[in-house]
Amino acid sequence: MAEKDELGRRGEQAAADYLIGCGWRILQRNWRCPAGELDIVAHDGTEIVVVEVKTRRSDLFGHPFEAVDARKRARLWRLALAWCTAHPVLARGTRIRVDAIALLGTGPFRIEHLRDLR
Repeated sequence: MAEKDELGRRGEQAAADYLIGCGWRILQRNWRCPAGELDIVAHDGTEIVVVEVKTRRSDLFGHPFEAVDARKRARLWRLALAWCTAHPVLARGTRIRVDAIALLGTGPFRIEHLRDLR
């Protein structure tokens, strides 16, 4: 596995552990459909939350959240709706939200969580 891929895998695991520590339930990880992939789909106790995870060794070339621009947010919303269509029993009657988690370092990570991206 490439070093960058390994860092991303460890970042996604750290993000999932962080969310579980916040009392969230992980519904699915790395969900794929023809339109793309969602890193984490979770339930925070009231809403279904699609979580985009961005891991970087440092912010030398920009903060990880800079990669979640308007185009990426629109794509995440389309994928969130596709996930809900594919999982109607889980999604029925529940609000949906898109969040992003940035992880900096190589572990232990510095974690930042942006809620409710639009």
